[in-house]
Amino acid sequence: MSVPPDLRAAIERDLKRARPLARPSVRALVLVPVALAMVIGIPAVYAFRPDMAVLGFIRAWGFSIGQAVAGCTIVAVALRESIPGRALSRRALAAIIAGGIALPAVVLLLTTSSFTIGPADHAAWEGFVCFRTSALAALPALLFAGALAARALPLRPAAAGALYGLGAGLMSDAGLRLYCDYSVVTHLLFSHMGAVAGVTLAGAGLASVIQWIRKDL
Repeated sequence: MSVPPDLRAAIERDLKRARPLARPSVRALVLVPVALAMVIGIPAVYAFRPDMAVLGFIRAWGFSIGQAVAGCTIVAVALRESIPGRALSRRALAAIIAGGIALPAVVLLLTTSSFTIGPADHAAWEGFVCFRTSALAALPALLFAGALAARALPLRPAAAGALYGLGAGLMSDAGLRLYCDYSVVTHLLFSHMGAVAGVTLAGAGLASVIQWIRKDL
């Protein structure tokens, strides 16, 4: 069936040149400077933990850089998830999120030989300081990743948002651990893993809001 000339003309006027997306791993490189800024900036603004010399380069800077790289990698996975037709399986998604939230605990296990450093009763304000510092420091990476993912039109925005929120949270915690030397389990669960989990949820919420706004435009 032939298309009416006026309809064809209207369609041609509406067409715009599309810029193809780069690979998710390439697009995630935008977050590398942000991740480095968090790893260096958090302890530089507050204070470096007093046992840096005892830890040595690998357990201090090496583990933090490795955790930040893991965060950037998870953001790349989120950008892949955001491309229609390239979504992860539910099992893979759950495994990545669970493993990412547990990563600060794994890093602490490889770092410390004692779980008695810090307040035994876990004073509320001391835990909140680290939680707040980590959550706020993750915001730039969260917003950058959210903008990158939105351009790819995720079909499961909450899943993509949870992934890039997790990545941002891990980058931030990588810097926080160079400032905080507490190793008690309650502090780890609330202030470190809790902050990463909180930013993960914030990412899911942000992606859902972005999707809702786009539908109304």
